[in-house]
Amino acid sequence: MPAGMAPLPIIPETAIEEQFLRASGPGGQNVNKVETAVQLRVHLARAGLPEAILARLRRLAGRRVTGEDVLVIEASRHRSQDRNRTEARERLAELVARAAEPPPPPRRPTKPTRAARERRLEGKARRAGVKRLRGEKPAPE
Repeated sequence: MPAGMAPLPIIPETAIEEQFLRASGPGGQNVNKVETAVQLRVHLARAGLPEAILARLRRLAGRRVTGEDVLVIEASRHRSQDRNRTEARERLAELVARAAEPPPPPRRPTKPTRAARERRLEGKARRAGVKRLRGEKPAPE
């Protein structure tokens, strides 16, 4: 971890519920009998995260946060329950890490300097002269 960076917040296991479901997609005969898909439900009120991080997390998660303030992450890409579980937890960690980053400072609008404005106008005049010369007929020899 680079110097000066705060450690990532850890969500306690008591705030996370796992539910296993039957996944759609590939799986052969297993697809109808084995529950390989994982649904992680994170109760944000019990997550123990600072309010600033929670606000950014809710904004980043968007529609994945329910009306009961529960973040839902589903993973069903893999055929194995364990790999789906790992993927869901990695996605949760990535989302929390992105929410933990402080927002960039607001942009301060600046005005171009007088010299920059003059350079811009000189360039425009030069370009206009080039275009004007294109339309003129060559001088007779």
